[in-house]
Amino acid sequence: MDCDILISGGGIAGLTAAAAFGSAGFKVICVDPTPPITDGDADGADLRSTAMLQPARRVLEAAGIWTHLADHAAPLQIMRIVDAGGADPEPRVTREFNAAEISDQPFGWNFPNWLLRRALLDRLAELPNVDFRPGTGTTSLFTRTAEARVGLSDGSRITTPLVIAADGRNSPMREAAGIDITTSGYGQSAVVFAVTHPVPHENVSTEIHRTGGPFTLVPLPDRDGMPCSAVVWMDSTAECTRRMALDAKTFSEEATLRSCHLFGPLTLATARNVWPIITQHAARLSGERIALIAEAAHVMPPIGAQGLNMSLQDVATLLELAQTNPADLGSQKMLDAYHKARFADILLRVRGIDLLNRASQASAPIARDARATGLNALYAMAPVRKMLMEMGLGMRQG
Repeated sequence: MDCDILISGGGIAGLTAAAAFGSAGFKVICVDPTPPITDGDADGADLRSTAMLQPARRVLEAAGIWTHLADHAAPLQIMRIVDAGGADPEPRVTREFNAAEISDQPFGWNFPNWLLRRALLDRLAELPNVDFRPGTGTTSLFTRTAEARVGLSDGSRITTPLVIAADGRNSPMREAAGIDITTSGYGQSAVVFAVTHPVPHENVSTEIHRTGGPFTLVPLPDRDGMPCSAVVWMDSTAECTRRMALDAKTFSEEATLRSCHLFGPLTLATARNVWPIITQHAARLSGERIALIAEAAHVMPPIGAQGLNMSLQDVATLLELAQTNPADLGSQKMLDAYHKARFADILLRVRGIDLLNRASQASAPIARDARATGLNALYAMAPVRKMLMEMGLGMRQG
């Protein structure tokens, strides 16, 4: 065998898997056709941010990644949900979910995605048993009971007992393994960017619901002496396309209006990217000698910081199974156990986020009123509020 594990995909989930399995002593090869961009000002940089929730931090610590990130962490102590679905774009219901109700730690810590990639590469450089090959992709998969053979774009072939597909929503390895997917769209996209603003965010993540989808501001460290937030602005694809073409001043004015002026005037501080919003999940999380993780397994709208945190739970589950019986690595028994451990929780979260997103898209006044009433009712019941926070963190399974 050329390695214990071949990872197809060098995004955040794939690189985390490489660091996690490498830190545990496994020999890992990780490939990705696109070299990662680790400078936030570079063309093509991933300007999205990710809130690493408490369980994700434990994965990052075990993989030796957290030490590379700690100095850049923006803690998320409070998650604020605002309903602004009335006649005017102003808050009519505001509810705050405080991590102190369920934990002595914040909900999570926020990082720009490009910075996560840089920290991950720094960690991989410390692991002699991990071979990361940027600029090389997977081209073919042939499996048999005892091994998988993976063709790479440089013409080489890798023999391994386990392939981890972390190669995104259009996963070539998932397709090669013949695993079906279920996909649904919303006619919706997200514009992602960062802004500065005069009113401090005080480490509060704010999700504002009006119509088209949520407008979410997530705390980042100060920029040029000003409070700074990462923004995900979800709306119809047509509206997102229109906004991408606006000049910076006009765009900032529209963003300020949509933010209900909660943080004062918003000033665009970075380039803008646009991402299509879909829900998708694989019919199975495994096939012969292959396991699916992250967006190869599940894709959902960016609500509640679920996506990447679920991906890291995939990694943690797979690693635990591998460590329990290393001689059984990649066996049908191990991969069936992985599917069984993760599939029900993934489906629950995919369906829950789908419902929340459809509610956030509501444009009819009666639907928007129902959303505000529902938010009030959920918040008023302390046991339900605490349960929802714990489920959101992954502290309890559905």
